[in-house]
Amino acid sequence: MSAVPTITDSPGTRRYEAHVDGRLAGFSAYIRTPEMIAFLHTEVDPEFEGRGVGSALARQALDEARERGQSVLAACPFIAGWITHHPEYQDLEYKPRSMVSD
Repeated sequence: MSAVPTITDSPGTRRYEAHVDGRLAGFSAYIRTPEMIAFLHTEVDPEFEGRGVGSALARQALDEARERGQSVLAACPFIAGWITHHPEYQDLEYKPRSMVSD
């Protein structure tokens, strides 16, 4: 039986980290502003692939963005694809303001 990943935000390294049995199993790197979080890269150690580590990272990070009232810029293909497959998170996607002429 595989352990459930524990996800933590590590602001000092600007990434969410997934640990399984005390070992780093994956991470999702980000840049955060008060209004938005941009996900740049997600990586799961090959030993932990197929065990839900990436999904756990995405879900926790996006849930926290929602709690903080932040929009999400998914520059990372994994996070972008995850949002596409989970429509309940699509409302978080960053939408640039259209330019308004005076």
